[in-house]
Amino acid sequence: MAEIWAGVDIGKTHHHCVVINADGTRLLSRRVANDESALLALIGDVLEVSADALWAVDLNHGGAALLIGLLVSHGQPVVYLTGLAVHRASATYKGEGKTDAKDAFVIADQARVRRDLGLLRPGDEIAVDLRTLTTRRLDAVFDRTRQINRLRAQLLEIFPALERVLELTNRGPVMLLTGYQTPAAIRRAGASRIEMWLKNRKVRGAAALAKMAVEAARAQQTALPGEKLAATMVVRLAKGVMALDAEIAELDALIEATFREHPHAEVIRSLPGMGAKLGAEFLAATGGDMDAFGSPDRLAGFAGLAPRPRDSGRVSGNLRRPRRYHRGLLRTMYLSAMVSLQCCPASKAFYDRKRSEGKGHKQALLALARRRLNVLWAMIRDGECFHASPPVTRAG
Repeated sequence: MAEIWAGVDIGKTHHHCVVINADGTRLLSRRVANDESALLALIGDVLEVSADALWAVDLNHGGAALLIGLLVSHGQPVVYLTGLAVHRASATYKGEGKTDAKDAFVIADQARVRRDLGLLRPGDEIAVDLRTLTTRRLDAVFDRTRQINRLRAQLLEIFPALERVLELTNRGPVMLLTGYQTPAAIRRAGASRIEMWLKNRKVRGAAALAKMAVEAARAQQTALPGEKLAATMVVRLAKGVMALDAEIAELDALIEATFREHPHAEVIRSLPGMGAKLGAEFLAATGGDMDAFGSPDRLAGFAGLAPRPRDSGRVSGNLRRPRRYHRGLLRTMYLSAMVSLQCCPASKAFYDRKRSEGKGHKQALLALARRRLNVLWAMIRDGECFHASPPVTRAG
């Protein structure tokens, strides 16, 4: 057990640190800049009070990254309390005011009295790189969806017939819009010229796409107000979608190459339904270190796959998903379970059994995801790739 507890209320440019002893007495209270020299001075001053210190923070990324990195490099234990936990705990302390100093004290005191806080364990270098890459890829995918929605809205104002027939999630239709946007321009060019223009840009199904565009142009003979400027906006938006497509493809290549360098990559990929992208997201979410969770049950709770009881009075057996869990890890396991139904007989058999027990599609998939998480845990623990169990034969 530690002798002192240092709670740090994390900020963007400054933090506030409060150090208390076993009686809850404040030994130090200081506002410190989020700067390496200032943070090193703080660490030195705290260790002068006692070398047996436990640090607690209310943020584990962003502005807290430098402080956590310095603490880990100095061999200092760090625990993490969520901002929601700190907010709820603050209501049980005297006074209604809210200051950084009070929040830092609450963080330190909660670290002193609670025994359920796990130590922060920074992931290995590859896992940190994968977290950066997968986070950026997810942002790029969201940006692409928003850009496509804006493109549809802009095209709808001048050429609804074309907007209705184009599937803008595909490369070909988006490429078409970089060259042709209005009914008159498409009618002047004709199907043959548009087809050749698309083929020169290596668009698949160029003939069918060109024919579809010309038919839509013939269905609208009227030029709507603002068509000329709107067409330039369509070009700009379409090029933005293509730029995001190129970035996503580049990120996919980087993610796969980085993932293959991880020592657990071969083991994780051997699990049916777990490819390079989902495997990379798994490592990014867990840090690649299963020892940090202690057991597959704790990992399942972290992923939101371990239901929590919410019983009261006569109500018992009321299981609900926890409110706090890693949504990215849940998404990874859910999607891999869905894919495994197409390529893994064992997963399909487990899913069918759950459906026969009366569970819905989503419930059965979540149960399968939990089962697969246990299997993946054991695979990584033992360093063994997945192999289907051999069929049991009866003695003749």
